Amino acid sequence: MARKRLETLTEQMFYVLLSLREERHGYGIMQAITELTGGRVSVGAGTLYALLERFEKDGLIRRTRTEDNRKYYILMPEGERTLQNEYERIKKQAADMERVLQKEEEL
Repeated sequence: MARKRLETLTEQMFYVLLSLREERHGYGIMQAITELTGGRVSVGAGTLYALLERFEKDGLIRRTRTEDNRKYYILMPEGERTLQNEYERIKKQAADMERVLQKEEEL
């Protein structure tokens, strides 16, 4: 069975999309991810630009402008839906873990 495109996101994909709820350029995206995660997650330049190209092609983000050789991007409605779907998936995983831990504590 083929996996649906972007059915689940990697951690780096999630944070790139999350950071693009505000218009940012590449380096600004990397900085935002570091700040959001307290340094726990980082995205290298090669990975970032490959993701930006893929997300733009898939209609999740769009380039808003180019200024001083910096390309700026913003999240599109399809990107917001993808981000929200991943958030819901993560919450369900956490709830499943909670149920398992509570059962173990009851034993």
